[in-house]
Amino acid sequence: MADSDNTTTLPYVTRRRVLEGTVVATTAWTLEGNAPASGAGSTNMRSDPALALWREWERVHKQTERLCRKQQRLETRLVESVGFPCVTLRVPEGEQVTVHSIEGLNEVLGNGPDTAALREKAETEFAMHQARWNAAAEETGYTAALRAEREACDRAKDLLGAFSTTHATTLAGVAGKLDAVLREGEAWEECSEFPWPQIRSALSDLVRIAEGFGADRVRRRRIRHDQAETLRRSR
Repeated sequence: MADSDNTTTLPYVTRRRVLEGTVVATTAWTLEGNAPASGAGSTNMRSDPALALWREWERVHKQTERLCRKQQRLETRLVESVGFPCVTLRVPEGEQVTVHSIEGLNEVLGNGPDTAALREKAETEFAMHQARWNAAAEETGYTAALRAEREACDRAKDLLGAFSTTHATTLAGVAGKLDAVLREGEAWEECSEFPWPQIRSALSDLVRIAEGFGADRVRRRRIRHDQAETLRRSR
């Protein structure tokens, strides 16, 4: 049988996708700036618990993305210098296989006595490569960066979960909820599929409505100013 380059799934591939300028911008801030002076769009704006939660989520979300970029850069350098922990072996059938975990090694060789010696040798080689990776990861700061990213990600998930039990009292608060769900969903899922287009559309509707409120507020101010100016001149 001819040699092949079969490779098991890599264990360190970063799962999170960092979006570069394609996510919805801080929509809740847009709504805050355009909300009307009275009514559902701005009543108790500063005390809206959903909006306060969104501000904290936004802060942690940005921190998570910064940390993700950092650990991805360090991961790339680590892969280039050390390589993912792996071992390449030739199975009894003659095929050459590269595995990246002990689990993968067991799947390839099984637990039979006929592969015991090969399995022991492969496990030793893999452990040596893993040790080199671990030492380099610690030295370069990759381990610390990965840990910090995971902690920030867990915090962001906790905040995201809190949106389901936090009531919004303003349009901005509602937009904040949608904004957080959409941006988190876009980072992990296929953005063209349900429900992301629908959520994106609802968020755009909220922004358009708020902008309309803002335009009406400007017109009312101009009318009041013109009326006051006319009254002043008539005296």
